[in-house]
Amino acid sequence: MVVLPLLFLLGSLFHCGHVEAQSTSASELLKQAALQWNGPVTCDKWDCDCAFKERGCCCVAKDMFQLEEDTFMRMKYLWQGIGTLNHRVQDLTDGVRVAFKATMNPNYTTPGSTEYCFGPFNINVPIPYSVVTLNHDNAYNPSLGIFTARSAGVYVFSFTVYSYVTEYGRLYHKVQLMKNGNVIASVWEDNREDSEDNANQVVVLELQRGDQVYVELASGRKLCKYLEYNIFTGYILYPQPSPYSIDFGF
Repeated sequence: MVVLPLLFLLGSLFHCGHVEAQSTSASELLKQAALQWNGPVTCDKWDCDCAFKERGCCCVAKDMFQLEEDTFMRMKYLWQGIGTLNHRVQDLTDGVRVAFKATMNPNYTTPGSTEYCFGPFNINVPIPYSVVTLNHDNAYNPSLGIFTARSAGVYVFSFTVYSYVTEYGRLYHKVQLMKNGNVIASVWEDNREDSEDNANQVVVLELQRGDQVYVELASGRKLCKYLEYNIFTGYILYPQPSPYSIDFGF
């Protein structure tokens, strides 16, 4: 019966000097009944030796303390897992809408010249595709003509090059796609037979967060007339899986 162990336990608790309780007739009756009990006591999950021999009379709470500790640790691992999951969701959502399209300003003129040309310069110069018609995630900087990856993933970039010169002019340009200062792809033209020409390139690149991609004009070359036909585009093909892993510790 459950009542008998309870009576005996209450009697032992009153016998210990560390438990404070109000003195009532009911508690006194329980105390006397427990002290006068002579039969065997079923302690169920409690440790009888601990419960009735230790002076502190607190060992009956060991299971409760252990449950409290286990619950705390589970909550700790759960909180860590939620934080990790939040990182993964943030990484994935950040990389979903990344795309841009920009063209050159058709009214651009090189300082000191009246021609609608970009170049020539004595060094390689990034092409300022300043007319932006699409810039999801704002990863493309039109002032510098540079795309900066905000999340790791696989990206697709394309650029179209167009130039027009007079009948006796010389088509002379070299345009190259750059990643962190390294040449990835290029197009070039050097002839006096055509007055206009165009070319394009499409590349697929794996980028890490912070990588930069841009298009530059080689030194001594130039692009002229109808500069709006020069286009630079890019978008994310798919984001790279997050390095984080989830372990809830259960």
